[in-house]
Amino acid sequence: HRRSRPCRPLPLAMLAFAATVKQVLSTATTPTVLASIPLVTFDGEKATTHEFVELNDPVMGGRSSGTWSVMPTFGVMDGEVVDVPSLQAPGFIKAAADGAFPDAASASAGALELEVRSTTPQYAGFRVSLAAGAVAPPYSCAGGGSIPLSRGCYKAKFSVPAGDGWHAVSVPFASFSDLWSPATGEHTKECSEDASACLTAKKLSSLQRVELWAEGAVGKVHLELKSVSAVPAAPHPNSTPLLTVSSPAALAAAAAPAAATTASRTATRPPAPFGTCSGAVQKQLRFGISGREQPTVPVPLPATESLAEAVCCDNRTVAYAEPRFLYQA
Repeated sequence: HRRSRPCRPLPLAMLAFAATVKQVLSTATTPTVLASIPLVTFDGEKATTHEFVELNDPVMGGRSSGTWSVMPTFGVMDGEVVDVPSLQAPGFIKAAADGAFPDAASASAGALELEVRSTTPQYAGFRVSLAAGAVAPPYSCAGGGSIPLSRGCYKAKFSVPAGDGWHAVSVPFASFSDLWSPATGEHTKECSEDASACLTAKKLSSLQRVELWAEGAVGKVHLELKSVSAVPAAPHPNSTPLLTVSSPAALAAAAAPAAATTASRTATRPPAPFGTCSGAVQKQLRFGISGREQPTVPVPLPATESLAEAVCCDNRTVAYAEPRFLYQA
């Protein structure tokens, strides 16, 4: 058959592509949010129940004192941090648990979440550390990378809100570093300054130890811990691809539902004053045009006219087609 223009209208093809994308996006589901990964609990669950041991600065000649006890559903660190006479600086108390912990690699872009409460929320020296890849976790968590073979104990600060209820305190994994001073607990290098100090997905896949600290600030300490979890980062609303089209075949597949509907429909030609085709419209046009039932073009057309008919046979869409012989120029 003959046409008044070539049936390859670029702008209309783009409109068809946009219509297909809109249809796919309208049926897309919300990106899946990864679940948090429990690391420590006090509910008897084998994979997450660990024995904590209290360690205080008297091993360094200090005078701080502390205890660790376990209630039915949570653990309690209680004590007081005072100055170490030889250092003239605050010492520490801490509770540590060694063992095999669940793989937390999928949460590497997220945070460590502590479910805690405290009667001393004003205390300024709360810290948490995670050992991974350490030659000897107790040694690494005493040296902080300042002595040979003591890398692999990653430490970060946190604070506890006031109040009687439990609080979910989030500590970003990016805020951890395994380069810190054993005298003060302060970082000597941040992860942002030295990539080797970062707590990576590989490290999180094989954690060796979890520690709670009260360090670097004098004062009474009472901290109750209900759980420790690794929480993946929330997906950014624009970060999850909902549609990827790499070829005309892929686009045609995306438009398949519409094409199936069209197959059972009797096409209506443009009215006589506007129709330009003397025969049937060619099949399998690119950009999914053959599979689009509605004439999604920027001019008013009957709803019974398919997009292929509108593109190829209706002279009301001429203004939106590329000039004849464009691709032969």
